Amino acid sequence: MSVSSRTILARALDALVGAGISRLVVATGYREDALRRALAEAPLEVIYRPNPDYDRTQNSVSLALCRDALEGEDFFRLDGDVVFEPEILARLEADGAPIAAAVDRGRMLDAEAMKVRLDPLGRGILAFGKGIPLSESGGESIGIERISAEAGRPLFDALARAGAAGETSLYYEDVYSRLIVDGLRSSAVDVTGLRWCEIDAPDDLAAAERIFST
Repeated sequence: MSVSSRTILARALDALVGAGISRLVVATGYREDALRRALAEAPLEVIYRPNPDYDRTQNSVSLALCRDALEGEDFFRLDGDVVFEPEILARLEADGAPIAAAVDRGRMLDAEAMKVRLDPLGRGILAFGKGIPLSESGGESIGIERISAEAGRPLFDALARAGAAGETSLYYEDVYSRLIVDGLRSSAVDVTGLRWCEIDAPDDLAAAERIFST
């Protein structure tokens, strides 16, 4: 899918390479063949981790399958349907929290948005969730985080426990919330005013074209 004549994937690759990333881990499901073709000449190493149950499980299951390629490393976790400007990665990289999440505090929210509840200072995230009431939301988690090596092991352990318990409908943000309850720190990295768009429907694509037209 293209936004202003460039695919979402190509834009993400440019941003990642610009941030110094040399290896890409792709959790695949539908049309892995198309992804492999698109990434055949990518300027970095590409590792694929297929989720054969992608059509009946949530994204936490896909992330869990990437454990062997990511644990012990700092990494950016990106939703594949988000187009964004590279400054977002720079802000995440500058933050020192175990889980640093890009949060837009100025966006008009709806019930389907992945919201965050913030601490009284507005810096730490107390919980992630679509079910957080709008009146309690401190902004929208846009689908891009930086996970530190410190957070990797507890994150993948928690994902494994959820999978073993049959909790295959969890978002990875649901698992982040459990880690926060257990004491792992997560910060809200303010990206208000930076360009980004999640593309779920034709209206979103039209909005992305307007946002990234220049």
